[in-house]
Amino acid sequence: MKADLLVDAKGLACPMPIVRTKKGMDTLQSGQVLEIHVTDKGAKNDLSAWAKSAGHEMIDMVEEGDVLKFWIRKA
Repeated sequence: MKADLLVDAKGLACPMPIVRTKKGMDTLQSGQVLEIHVTDKGAKNDLSAWAKSAGHEMIDMVEEGDVLKFWIRKA
């Protein structure tokens, strides 16, 4: 999947993946896609809840080894 911006939050614990995601999202235009890579398993629920509460669209999430990859479309 093509993303407009990649945020690497691997090795960071909560709440840093959300903080990095929000900072990345703030730089995008509506409709653009942010890709986030995290290793904190708690981010699976945290990022989904954050995207929903902010009105963004969680497009996809895949797990590749220890890395969770998310794609979120900005509202």
